[in-house]
Amino acid sequence: MKGEITIGIPRAFLYFKYQYLWQTFFADLNCQVILSPETNKKILKDGIDHSIDESCLSAKIYMGHLAYLRGKADYILVPRIVGFGENEEVCTKFNALYDIVKNTFKDVNLLSYNVDVANQESEFKGFMRMGRELGKNPVQVLKAYLKAKAIQTKKEHQLAAEQESLIRTGDKLKILIVSHDYNTYDRVVGYPIINYLESLDIVPIYANIADKKKTSEKSKLISENLYWTYNKELIGAIDHYQGEIDGIIFISTFPCGPDSLVNELCLRKIKGVPMANLIVDELQGEAGLQTRIESFVDIIMERKKAGRNAQIG
Repeated sequence: MKGEITIGIPRAFLYFKYQYLWQTFFADLNCQVILSPETNKKILKDGIDHSIDESCLSAKIYMGHLAYLRGKADYILVPRIVGFGENEEVCTKFNALYDIVKNTFKDVNLLSYNVDVANQESEFKGFMRMGRELGKNPVQVLKAYLKAKAIQTKKEHQLAAEQESLIRTGDKLKILIVSHDYNTYDRVVGYPIINYLESLDIVPIYANIADKKKTSEKSKLISENLYWTYNKELIGAIDHYQGEIDGIIFISTFPCGPDSLVNELCLRKIKGVPMANLIVDELQGEAGLQTRIESFVDIIMERKKAGRNAQIG
């Protein structure tokens, strides 16, 4: 529609977590959403070129998606996420992201909302402010947010229920993927790993899909002091699916600080299930990953075979 506001959304980072919320909200405000494509070699290269060396690969990929959207939309959505309350924080990159983007791409109009519950900055307030910034009627904005939130929640519950059903059916090997949404579903980071697992007739089970309230609570069995919300949601899925999975694969990007600490904690504390820790960087080749995955699957199969033989004996 001529004259409608266009909102660019990078297909990276928190898009994979909040895509239904974001897209429904803007659609109901009669805005056109422009998504960047799946990560490709050019997006990766552009992201590296616009990032400092110390950034994690996931952050570099995000900057590549920003570079793609330059000049293609009236606004680009870059939220600032700080935390969801006491001991419910996120990686500082989600707090700093707005400022990093603003200072890297000075010619881009950014649209943002803050989530910092400890300082009375809620998601609801942030979305209402975004609506006002876009010149929309407050009643329309409220309705759009409530509808978007309901659809996001419904989709999360639906995916969790489908996975609960999947994990209890069939006799194929099931491996739990403990990885942030933005790594799991990225074409460069997680896709080659998931694709290869499926080619080996493995059923991937996703930690990020499990019921987040349950998994966040169950993360206390691994650490009562952990305060990274997104990591707690992931590692709590290990206990949630206990007895239903044959192995665990951690996927992270180099050099992610929270993941490196939390994944190492799990590797040291969790017993009785085979685990592999895959760290992907910008130079990682698929052949090396496939060799490690194949060896890991062989270990799981031998372990199951030994268990069956022991039962027969």
